[in-house]
Amino acid sequence: MTTVYNFSAGPATLPPPVLAQIQAELLDYHGSGMSVMELSHRSALFGEILQEAEGRLRQLMTIPDHYAVLFLQGGASLQFSMVPLNLAGQQTAYYYDTGIWSAKAIQAAQKVANVHILASSKEQHYHQLPHFQPAPTEGAYLHITTNNTIVGTMYTELPDHGSLPLVADMSSNILSVDYPVSEFGLIYAGAQKNLGAAGVTIVIVDKNLLPEKEGAIPMLDYRLQAQQPSLYNTPPTFGIYVVNLMLAWVQAQGGIPAMTQACQRKAGKLYHYLDHSPLFSAYVRQNRSLTNIPFTTGSQKLDDTFIQEAAAAGFMNLKGHRTVGGMRASLYNAFPEAGVDALLTFMARFEEVNQ
Repeated sequence: MTTVYNFSAGPATLPPPVLAQIQAELLDYHGSGMSVMELSHRSALFGEILQEAEGRLRQLMTIPDHYAVLFLQGGASLQFSMVPLNLAGQQTAYYYDTGIWSAKAIQAAQKVANVHILASSKEQHYHQLPHFQPAPTEGAYLHITTNNTIVGTMYTELPDHGSLPLVADMSSNILSVDYPVSEFGLIYAGAQKNLGAAGVTIVIVDKNLLPEKEGAIPMLDYRLQAQQPSLYNTPPTFGIYVVNLMLAWVQAQGGIPAMTQACQRKAGKLYHYLDHSPLFSAYVRQNRSLTNIPFTTGSQKLDDTFIQEAAAAGFMNLKGHRTVGGMRASLYNAFPEAGVDALLTFMARFEEVNQ
């Protein structure tokens, strides 16, 4: 049987031990006679899952006590609107435009707030990050996307945000890079890349930033969600259960430092090959992502052939985003290093035949 390696940008691969535990507990969770999918979100059993997930995330990311940890729905895309609805008020919200997802965050924010794009690398096709600009002295917040999934750039250092709260979409490299939570006013991340299954969005927010009054839309009100910790309505219970297992797995591997080292090894191998290959090349030369690596042969026809032959050999979901083309290897925390090694062997054989 062909070994399958899933290079999907999300939903992404999960560790085999996590999948095995899900399978083992699926029909009867901890002797309850019920699947975890059947547990009431008000039950003691699910309460333990929720508390464990929050506790593990706090420990892994060293989250201070004055930050609320929320498990919400709607994906990072809903946060594009929730952030300005809760934090902007009458002040200007500042954004760095570094890719398609940051552009979508800007577009959503513009519908409900006064938005100013502080810097953009759109003219460079987002293949690099824009130069840092001086932080404004007044405003609501400064928003960045720490890792740009589609084009493959990443913040290795944070921009100056002065007195402004720094807000980050960390969906595609949370737990892969050890960003200090205390530098941020708010962090949000969809779970389906590094944290678990699709359907859960993590929000980590400084409670000092929460509005004093309730918002007009209860479901979109951080203050209300924090007061009733992720239980204002029925949360994505199964997704939170998977996140809890994933966090336990990260802890067992050695935490974020171990994850960062593993990502550096995996990405380093692929970048080294791409930088020395006569056929393949990476799109990005600086600010390179550790988790999403787009590359190409320079020929759409040859790219298509590579993707087809790779899939037949068990290397799945290597097709690049439709706006970029080519190929993309997503190497999130759960992606095995053996998969990178196998891909490099396949690429070398393909290169011999097609160069």
